[in-house]
Amino acid sequence: MPIAQLHKFLTATVDRTSRSRTIFWLILTLTFAAVYGILGTKQAFSAEYMVQDDARQHVFWMMRFIDPELFPNDFIANYFQSIAPAGYSTLYKLAATIGIHPLLFHKILPLFLALISTYYCFGLCLEMLPVPMTGFMASLLLNQHMWMTDDLASTTPRAFIYPIFLAFLYYLSRSSLLPCLGAIALIGLFYPPYALVAAGILVLRLLGWENGRLCLSRDRPNYLFCSTGLGVIFAVMLPYALDNSEFGPTYTAAEAKQMGVFAANGRNAFFRPNFKDYWLTGRGSGIFPKSLFTPVTHCVGLLFPLLLFWRSAFPLANQIQSKIWLLLQLMLASLAMFFAAHATIFKLYQPGRYTAYSLRFVIVFISAIALTLIIDGVGHWASKTATKCQLKNLVALITTATIAVVVILYPCFVEDFPSVGYVQGEMPELYKFFQQQPKDTLIASIAGEADNLPTFSQRAVLVAKEYAVPYQKGYYSRYLQRINDLIRVQYTPDRAILQNFINKYGIDFWMLDRNALTFQYVEDYGWIDDFDATPEAMLSLKQGKIPALVPAMTSCAVFQNEIVVVLDASCIVKLGGS
Repeated sequence: MPIAQLHKFLTATVDRTSRSRTIFWLILTLTFAAVYGILGTKQAFSAEYMVQDDARQHVFWMMRFIDPELFPNDFIANYFQSIAPAGYSTLYKLAATIGIHPLLFHKILPLFLALISTYYCFGLCLEMLPVPMTGFMASLLLNQHMWMTDDLASTTPRAFIYPIFLAFLYYLSRSSLLPCLGAIALIGLFYPPYALVAAGILVLRLLGWENGRLCLSRDRPNYLFCSTGLGVIFAVMLPYALDNSEFGPTYTAAEAKQMGVFAANGRNAFFRPNFKDYWLTGRGSGIFPKSLFTPVTHCVGLLFPLLLFWRSAFPLANQIQSKIWLLLQLMLASLAMFFAAHATIFKLYQPGRYTAYSLRFVIVFISAIALTLIIDGVGHWASKTATKCQLKNLVALITTATIAVVVILYPCFVEDFPSVGYVQGEMPELYKFFQQQPKDTLIASIAGEADNLPTFSQRAVLVAKEYAVPYQKGYYSRYLQRINDLIRVQYTPDRAILQNFINKYGIDFWMLDRNALTFQYVEDYGWIDDFDATPEAMLSLKQGKIPALVPAMTSCAVFQNEIVVVLDASCIVKLGGS
């Protein structure tokens, strides 16, 4: 195909191409999305005990939809159920009603979320630059990002921000009122923080720029969208504002600064001393997410301002529509919420959440547009001369082919693509052992494997690292009490204290790593460093005191493998009383 024809095929705008060509690009886009989704789904089903990392927090309690007798009076399950957005929990409940197990649903859902996200990404891109190839590249970049990070595959509430918020932006750009209001409602029901970002966008659209100064918009539909949209946001957010959960309130900034878990080296590091780390790149506190340039092809977006500046060399830049200002409104609204969240530490959750997804959307679109402008620029440069120039044609062809190969085949150069954080359970016999126990079983353990027991065994744990969520005082204060009690008792030499602890909490089983009762274990096990009881345990072991649990490791073991030993709590009590 001559370079002029190739250039025309790739950069033709919607008004200059047939509808069938736009459909071709859309189908090609959805095909790639489906392929990525199938690869991700295949990974999810690659082992019997496989779950996405964060789903262990947000999905395990939903097994109550299948069997209401699971996790009775379990305060960890109750907490995660209480913080689940209404739309999110309702969707899983509906799936369970028709017989789809929550763990199965969380594995198949990402494929469908990806396809919906792809459709709206393609359509929204065409609203900004009406070139079907640009929509294809934007959607491809978005899909590569979604399958190289863990948000989508987690099927936690944040996974829904991709399809729902893109739908909101799409319908807003097309001035489709009712679908836009529907998308706003879904944002509030699935990922409430971004309903506030949507509100900011609607308000910003009431402002305009004329004669070098800010003024009110003359576009009357903007006022209709703003008034009705804010009404919907108020309606869906009101239940959250009125919620008097037993697990609230959130920690204040002064309280959080005194907690080791939020220190620079804590598990939920937030208060970092370095300005750059705290405000720019810190997880949770910074504006820029570390995965912003994942895939690395997103870096092309940094060239976008330069391409606009030299628009004479990139004529397709003149086809960019005014709707691209929606990206600026998105960023301004997100930044406003970012600073509001910093001013009200944790009441609006983590500040970085408000800019992370917005920046990803922005970088996807401007990268796709930048790539299109480059392809158009070299094609225009090669074809503008009156005489044939084979060298120019060759340069244009190589440039276009290089962009195509890098963008399309990028996942081939990524190790373990998709890379979405699935966790495989390595102890199937342990999970089956606990599954055979009564449904009200409670397991005490600080071992890492405790993270997997609620998901794979459907049995409650007293504490586990995965559930150490430190934002709400009513939850985390009780969690701290439990974990400190557990650490003290696990290493106490006093059998009476051990017996009282088991009776107080109603412990049925105690799971220990094989070397858990040694000084070296406590010293090396970084997770428990943040808790007050750990130094006491280390001192006791250092003084040569033998934990009361040591005799039970042999006489009370009911299950063991090379890594863990499970003790019968009733047997431990009897030993303590002997």
